[in-house]
Order: sequence, then C-alpha cells, then structure tokens
Amino acid sequence: MRPVAALIAATVILPSLPLAACAPAGRTAPHPIFSATDEGYLSPGVVARLAQAATPAPVAGSTQDAADRAASARFTALEDSDRWLMATAHAELRPPLALQHFDCALGVRLGSAETPTLDRMMAKVFHDAQAAVVLAQAQARGRRARPVAEDPARRACQTLTPAMRRSPSAPSAGAAVGTAYAEALALIAPDRAAAVRRIGHEIGVSRQICAMDYPSDGLAGEALGRAVVAEIVATPDFQAEIAAARDELAAARATGRTNPGCAAERAALAVPLP
Repeated sequence: MRPVAALIAATVILPSLPLAACAPAGRTAPHPIFSATDEGYLSPGVVARLAQAATPAPVAGSTQDAADRAASARFTALEDSDRWLMATAHAELRPPLALQHFDCALGVRLGSAETPTLDRMMAKVFHDAQAAVVLAQAQARGRRARPVAEDPARRACQTLTPAMRRSPSAPSAGAAVGTAYAEALALIAPDRAAAVRRIGHEIGVSRQICAMDYPSDGLAGEALGRAVVAEIVATPDFQAEIAAARDELAAARATGRTNPGCAAERAALAVPLP
C-alpha cells in the first residue's frame, strides 16, 4: 500500500455502515454500494504539496475563531429542520453512493444507472481529496477540535465513534470531498456545472450544520478540494476517461429516471441559514 493510502487507512473521518443493510435481500445492486481504491490520480508528492499549501485553521482566540464559534452556535437553530435532514444525508461521502447527492443537479438517477467509469473516477477523486485532507491535518501546527468535541451537548447528524468525535476539523474533509466531486462533475457535465458546484458547497455547509466543522474549516476544505481537482484534470488518466463518463451520464439521463427526493432537496435548500 502506498504511504498516502496507508495514512488514510489509519485515519477514521467518515462513518462506517453495514453494507448488507443497503440493498434489499435477493436483489443485486446495479453497481457496488461503496467503492474504494488504494491509488488515485495524483502521486504522493503532488498530494503532499497540496496539503502543505492548505489554509491553516485560525489562531485560537482570534477574531476569526470567535466568528466561527458564533456562527456554529447559530446553526443549532436548524436542528430537525428540512436543512438538518439534508445534512444528515450529506454525512455519507463515500462513492458511488454519495454521488446520488448530485442526482437533482445532474437530472439523473445515478442509483439506478450503470456508471462504472464514473464510479471509478469518483473513487479516485475521493481518494486524492481525502489523502490531501489527512496530510494537511497531520501537518497542522495545532489540531482544531470539532464543535461536537468542544461541546458534548451539541447534536450531531450521525452516529459518532470516539475517534470521529476527536478527529480534527480543519481543513474540512466533507467540504474538500464535496467540492472535489463537484469540480470533477462540472468538467464531465459542463451544462450542469453551476448546479453541481452548488451541491458541492452545500455538502460543506452540511458539515457545519452537523457541528462537525466551523465555517473557516469549510472554506479551507473547499479551496483544497478545488486545488486537488485542478491537478487531477491535468492527468492523462482523467482525460482518457471523460468521454466514457459523459456517455454513461447521457445514457442515465436518457432513461428518464430522476430522484424522487428532488422536491425535498429544493425545500431544504430554501431554508435560510441563521
């Protein structure tokens, strides 16, 4: 296993779900519920360079730190709202299941479509974005605690292990991965670029609503996610796969299947942030 992959494997930042519970008994899913890879598009050296350039967390007690804490406290007003329910769904970031967060933006129903190339590409994007976050957090001079760690009374949108609660919040893994997905999908489906980028941003906001990150952590994660994909798109491997991924999306769209949750998504996105 490559050094970056080994570091990721030793770091728990995302929830673990029983796979058997995700598909009805006796039925075969059109593609795996989750996919993983030990290698992404980027070399360990490139990932390390991107991590080194990541925006650091604000200094404890600074004006930005105080603003972050005040904003995080205001998010408690959204608990149990439509936007809170969306945030609980956004806690799942593993491909290909997490790609369904972009169904409405793409105008497809990815969960019912055969998209092996797209799934493979997003697994690599996930690997590189997560690797950059893990290295950035490891290199940080100070580990910024999550809101749910600093205030044990805060509700989280997901079941947290002690390790997840103690893991650092800066830069935001959720914002980095969500933005990386969005930037890659914007290149694959340029006609939907604005819509998918909005969802990528909202995934990062969801992690703040869930008390997993502070706002500046989200901004740092988004910047890192964009930087990761800027490097990915220059690789021959990514360029070689774009055409096939576009064909898969076109075939999925041609079925006419859409996500029945799109009305609920619109309602959730219409909820004003505090």
